[in-house]
Amino acid sequence: MKIEALQGVMLALAAARSTPEVLRQIVEGIASCRNVVLARIWLTRSAADDRGERRWLELAASAGNPGPTRFDPTRLDGRFARFELGQGKVGRVAVTGVGVHFERLADDDGWIFDKDWAAAEGVASFAAQPLVARGETLGVLALFDRKPIPAADVAWLRTFADHAALAITNARAFEEIAELKRRLELENDYLRAEAAAPFHDILGNSPALQDVLRQIERVAPTDAGVLVLGESGVGKELVAHAVHARSARRERPLVRVNCGAIPGGLFESEFFGHVRGAFTGAIKDRVGRFELADGGTLFLDEVGEIPLEHQAKLLRVLQEGTFERIGETKTRKTDVRVIAATNRDLQREVERGRFRADLYYRLGVLPIEVPPLRERREDLPVLAQHVVALAARRLNVRAPRLTPAALDALAAYDWPGNVRELQHVLERAVILGRGKPLELGGLLPGAPSSPKAAAAARADEPLPTLAEFKRRERALIEAALERAGGKLSGPGGAAEILGVKPTTLASKLVALGLRAGRQRRTRG
Repeated sequence: MKIEALQGVMLALAAARSTPEVLRQIVEGIASCRNVVLARIWLTRSAADDRGERRWLELAASAGNPGPTRFDPTRLDGRFARFELGQGKVGRVAVTGVGVHFERLADDDGWIFDKDWAAAEGVASFAAQPLVARGETLGVLALFDRKPIPAADVAWLRTFADHAALAITNARAFEEIAELKRRLELENDYLRAEAAAPFHDILGNSPALQDVLRQIERVAPTDAGVLVLGESGVGKELVAHAVHARSARRERPLVRVNCGAIPGGLFESEFFGHVRGAFTGAIKDRVGRFELADGGTLFLDEVGEIPLEHQAKLLRVLQEGTFERIGETKTRKTDVRVIAATNRDLQREVERGRFRADLYYRLGVLPIEVPPLRERREDLPVLAQHVVALAARRLNVRAPRLTPAALDALAAYDWPGNVRELQHVLERAVILGRGKPLELGGLLPGAPSSPKAAAAARADEPLPTLAEFKRRERALIEAALERAGGKLSGPGGAAEILGVKPTTLASKLVALGLRAGRQRRTRG
């Protein structure tokens, strides 16, 4: 073994920033000496289970110069991929922290595990040193050589092992910094997504919606858990955003988890995170959603989809505020407010044994039920105007005019998909209309498919009373003023939205007893 080679490796390690790169440079640097058969590093691993903490040595890097057997020196699996602490010479080095050196393996023939391989490769000597940094044994560095390793080289190997251990520690520190940076970037992404998400304002003046808004105002300043109930598409996530935005946690992220989209085997990793090597495919540490949402709010969408076997672990972190990453014994604390949402009847799920009663009561300190759109039809004009304006802006087209016929069609439909379906229908109408007055023919069940068909359909229908006509006219003008922020004329004004002259609209306002200026807008 050439000492000069180790000196060169020590210099190269100073510039390495990742643990895999450090390990590779160590073993390849030692293996650059052609008489070295094999250079290997085993790192200490640990995991916790019901029996307590388990620790072992796992092969993390390997390089060498194969001879007649033509073995693969980089292979990290197989018979010697793992040692229990205390097992063999390598395991004993990890436990005692004391290196071993056999200048001539023939002097300790009983120790060799694979005598045929050693004989075929001409292995003459062996040395192993613990990788110790700041009082912690990180693993074991070992090498097999075709020549006797003199005591002077073993002393150099001890110095090299100390330097290598420090390089591994530094690389892990750099990786931790990179992980923290990535976490901050994730938090920023969540904040940007929250700020950019459309339709954050809960629009409408219906009594049913006003009741929801009052509940939000009551619960938001507290840290109580909130369970948002309602049919699919009613806007449960908007309620969660509204609660978070009005809470003391609003400066921290609102982290969303779609519980229905997580494969069963990844629930713990998604919620609590994992460490590298905790399971097959865990190639690096991962931060869980509870850790990411620390200090903020965690929104568990479709919480009724969480399998029963994982509900107990979720309940524990809600009750105690502590958790462990998979494969790690360190207990971490988290300060998270949980808002859950579901379209299931959780009370019935509890009765059927598919949802834990204690978790149900923990999540639903204050349940908020969002009414379906068919129970607040009064909100349709302002909702439709808002959706159409957003769609037109996104598609870079002129916002089409909402005609009384279109409003009638919207009001006559029951909207089983609620606001989500409304958005879908109106966005399609905007695309197909290309700036013309909004037509819903063919997009809604019962809506006429053409102007002629619409006229034919209306021929047999009773005409609206004058009072009803004025009510619809008033709702449409109010919706246009709301969209225009109270602006009557000019670009983006209510007159332009309705496709009428400003003087005509002004006359209508006087007749209906309305005023221009910023209209009242309900936020939630």
